[in-house]
Amino acid sequence: MQIVEIDRLSYAYSGNLVLDNISFTIDEGDILGIIGPNGAGKTTLFSCMLGLLDDYTGTIKILGEDIKKKNSKVFKGIGYIPQKKIIEQNFPATVEEIVSLGITTTGKVSKEKITLALETAGLLVQKDRRVGELSGGQQQRVLIAKAMVNNPKLLILDEPVTGIDLEMQNKFYSLLKRLNQKNNITIIWASHDLDAVNRFATSVACINRSMFFHGKTYEFFENPDLLKAYSESSMQAHMHLHNHTHRG
Repeated sequence: MQIVEIDRLSYAYSGNLVLDNISFTIDEGDILGIIGPNGAGKTTLFSCMLGLLDDYTGTIKILGEDIKKKNSKVFKGIGYIPQKKIIEQNFPATVEEIVSLGITTTGKVSKEKITLALETAGLLVQKDRRVGELSGGQQQRVLIAKAMVNNPKLLILDEPVTGIDLEMQNKFYSLLKRLNQKNNITIIWASHDLDAVNRFATSVACINRSMFFHGKTYEFFENPDLLKAYSESSMQAHMHLHNHTHRG
């Protein structure tokens, strides 16, 4: 079954094309690593998929449904972890309270759901601690638990390990792999870490406004020409961004 079908998706901010004719599909149980330089349109792609931006052209289907129909059941089937935000040390909420915010159904908050999500993310012991007291890696796992509490079919992660040390990164990736294999959750994950994508993703989409490559992970990483072309385009995008920043 195809969990995601994106067909000729384009998006422009005030006349500037940020996504240009992107098409790809994701099968159930896949881990898709999305790579691309800063400013390549990855976050915009996720915003379109989550229904946060709906003035795009093209079609986005998730769980077989066109998301422009605004079917709440579809969006409940998606867990989302945005780029890492620093949480204030004195932030008053506990781990358990943050995770409970992920429940989208009305009515009583299910203790079982919360406990299961905390257990899955390995946070049961920390449930009563203030979230601001946790390490960066633990905070990210809190967000995973919050995203997991509705038992989603699809998990979208936008550069989830920025600013987290290597040991915690590896634990985080192992958790993702476990969620993928045990819970059969399909994962889309944007990352700058090519080594992690090579190790954990089953397929790769390389985006730099338009689709540069989409296919199996090994097809990308075992092709020196593709890797060379990717690193050159990333370097150019970086220089372009750098020059614009300095001029601004």
